[in-house]
Amino acid sequence: MEHPERLDWHDGQPISRRFGDVYFSRAGAVQETAHVFLQGNRLPERFAAMPAAGRFVVGETGFGTGLNFLCTWRLFERAAPANAQLDFVSTERYPLPAEDIIAALTPWPELEPWRARLLAQYAALAPGWHRFDFAPHRVRLTLLVGDARDTLPALHGLVDAWFLDGFSPARNPQLWEPQLLRTIGRLSAAGASVTTYSCAGAVRRGLGDAGFEVRKCAGFGSKREMLAGDYRGPAPTRARRAPGHVAVVGAGLAGCAVASSLARRGWEAVVIERRDGIAAEASGNPQGMLYARLSGQDGPLSQLVGTGYQHSLRLLRRLLPCDGMAWSDAPLLQLAFEAHEQRRHDALERLAWPRALLHGVDQTEAAAVAGVALPFGGVVFPGGGWVHPPALCAAMLATPGIDMRAGARVAALRESGGSWEVRDDYRLLLRADAVVLANAGHACELTQSAHLPLHWNRGQVSLVPASAGLALRAVVCAQRYIAPARDGVHSVGATFERSADSAVRAGDNAENLAALRAFAPALHEALGGDRLDPAALAARAGLRCVSPDYLPLAGALAEPQGTPLPGLYASVAHGSRGLITAPLCGELLADLIDGTPALLPAQLVRALDPCRFLPQPPVPSP
Repeated sequence: MEHPERLDWHDGQPISRRFGDVYFSRAGAVQETAHVFLQGNRLPERFAAMPAAGRFVVGETGFGTGLNFLCTWRLFERAAPANAQLDFVSTERYPLPAEDIIAALTPWPELEPWRARLLAQYAALAPGWHRFDFAPHRVRLTLLVGDARDTLPALHGLVDAWFLDGFSPARNPQLWEPQLLRTIGRLSAAGASVTTYSCAGAVRRGLGDAGFEVRKCAGFGSKREMLAGDYRGPAPTRARRAPGHVAVVGAGLAGCAVASSLARRGWEAVVIERRDGIAAEASGNPQGMLYARLSGQDGPLSQLVGTGYQHSLRLLRRLLPCDGMAWSDAPLLQLAFEAHEQRRHDALERLAWPRALLHGVDQTEAAAVAGVALPFGGVVFPGGGWVHPPALCAAMLATPGIDMRAGARVAALRESGGSWEVRDDYRLLLRADAVVLANAGHACELTQSAHLPLHWNRGQVSLVPASAGLALRAVVCAQRYIAPARDGVHSVGATFERSADSAVRAGDNAENLAALRAFAPALHEALGGDRLDPAALAARAGLRCVSPDYLPLAGALAEPQGTPLPGLYASVAHGSRGLITAPLCGELLADLIDGTPALLPAQLVRALDPCRFLPQPPVPSP
C-alpha cells in the first residue's frame, strides 16, 4: 500500500513531503490560480458566453489541495448562466487527507463556502474514480485517483480547458511526459485551451507535438513567464446534447437512480412502473447490504464494485438520515470462513485502500466489532452497513423534475421522427427524446431488447425477530449474512437459485438458518437456535436479473445485428449488487446520454456495454 500524501510547512507555506515542492505561490494562491488558469484559459468570458443549459469541461493534472477546483467553481457560479453545468475532471495519485486541505486553504476565507461543500463529501479515497455532485447539481467533480499516465488515457469524454498543475517537471517528470501530453491532446475538444505555470522547453515542445499552438505569457509573482495554448489538432465530433424528456421504465433502484441523475442535469424524467408503487420487486427488501465483495484482482467486476461502493456511500450521506430505519452506517464484516475466503482477504489487505474504508481483523477483533462471539476473523468495511432500499428509491425520486406513474405497463416502444413513443397495450403513454429500460428481465418483453441474454435468479431473505439479549452492531457476512435489527427484525439471507419462482418457501428459511448456525453459532443461538421454526418465519422472496458474465448491462442499445437504436438505453442485470451498482450505472448513463465525461474508465464502460454480447463482425482476411 502506498503511503498517503502529507504536507510539510515552511513559513506557513504547504510543501509536498513526497516531491519537496510547493503547492502554490507565496504571492497569493487564489490570485495565482486566477492569473494562470482562469484568466489564462479565458474562463470568465467563456463561462459568460455559454448558452442556456450549456456544458463546459475542465481537465486538470494534480488536484492537490483542490484550490483550482474551488476557484473555478466560484467563478462558474458567478459568471455562467443559471442552468449551465460544469464538469471538472482532475487527476491525483496521492490525495491529501481532509485535515491537510483545511489547513492549506484556511488563509483564504473567501473560499470557505465552496471548501465546506467539498469537504462535506470528501473523505478517505481508495484508488479509482470518484464523482462528487454540487451546487445544487450544477457542478460535478470527477476525481481520478491514481497515476495520471494510467487514468487519463482511460477517460471517456472531451475537455474544453486544461489546467496543467503538477509539481515542477524537475521534481515530478512523470506528469509531463510526452506520451501524457499527447493523451491530453487526444482528449481535447475542438478549440480547447491549455495553460501551465511551467515554461520548460520540454513542456512547450510536448504540447506542440500534441496539437497545441502554444505561446509564452506573463507569469505570476516571481515567475516571469507561463505557457498558454489552443488546440489546433484533429478533434472528434462532440456528442453533447441539451436536456430533454426521458422515459424511465421501472421504479426499482436502477430506474430511480438514472431518473435522479438525469433530473439533476435538467432532464424532465417520467418513471413508469407496472406495479402499484416503487421498489415493489427485488428492490423492496427491508434491508439491503452494502456488500462490496472485492476480489483483490483488477478485473472489471472488482473495479465496478469498489467504485460503486464508495459512490453509494456518498449518495447515502447526501440523501438519507443515518437513523437505523432508512440507513445505518454500522460496520460490515466479511468473515474468512474458509481457506479460499482467507486468500481473498489477504489480497484485499494488499490493496491501496485507506484503513478508514477497509482493514483486516482477527477473530477477537471481529467479535468486538460485531458485539457477539464469532468463530472467524476477516475484513471490516467500517462504514458498510445496510440500507432500506425503498427509502433510497423514494429519496432519489424526490429529485425535482421527476414524474412518477405507477400501475402502467410498457408494452411497446416505437421510434418516430427522432423521438420515442412509449405505449401500453392500448394507447400512447408519452413521447420522449430518450428511453431507459430499467425493468430488469422484463426488458426482454419488448421487441428492441428481446435479444438481451438475461435470466432470473431467485433470492429469499428470512426475517427473524430480534432478541432482547442481543445487540448486534455490524452486518456479518459469510455464506449468507445477518444484519443488525431494523424495527425489531433481523434480515438473514439470502438464497441464490436460478429460478423465476418468487413464492416464499419454508425450505429457504431453513437454508438461511443453517448457514447462520455455521458462520455465527452464537448469533444463531441468541436468536432462538433450533427452536426457530422455518415454516413460521416471515420471509420475502425476490427475483434478481442477471447477465451471463454477472456484470450489469448499462449503456446504449442496438438491434441484434448491431444497428444502433439512438436514444434507447438500458440499466439492467444488477443481480444481488443493486445497491452498489445501480446508482453508479445511473450516473454513467446520464454521462453517456449527456455526452459529458464518464465517471468510469473507458475499458469499464465497454465492459458494461449492453452490445457486448452481440456477434462480433468477422475480421477481414489479410
